[in-house]
Amino acid sequence: MDTTAGLQKGQVVKSKAGRDKSRVFVIVDIIDDSFVLIADGDLRKLSSPKKKKIKHLVVYNTVLEEFANMLKSNEKINDATVRKLLEPFLTNKH
Repeated sequence: MDTTAGLQKGQVVKSKAGRDKSRVFVIVDIIDDSFVLIADGDLRKLSSPKKKKIKHLVVYNTVLEEFANMLKSNEKINDATVRKLLEPFLTNKH
């Protein structure tokens, strides 16, 4: 998948390139058809999400509905919430 078509905010992704290789993130925003903003609440906080090319990500079919709904309703989301929601997807921390 090299475009953001079909992706949505709150979708779980895994980095397959770069310093953050093998880390699991959630899509915070979709910039255009090649880039998304991702955060994991640990290495990449919600206050400074990582701009990442979609071709450098493995896209999971899972969408964190709770996170997506919080984004839509402009609720305050903290990094601890993101870490907790991503916890089931972590196989190894680093």
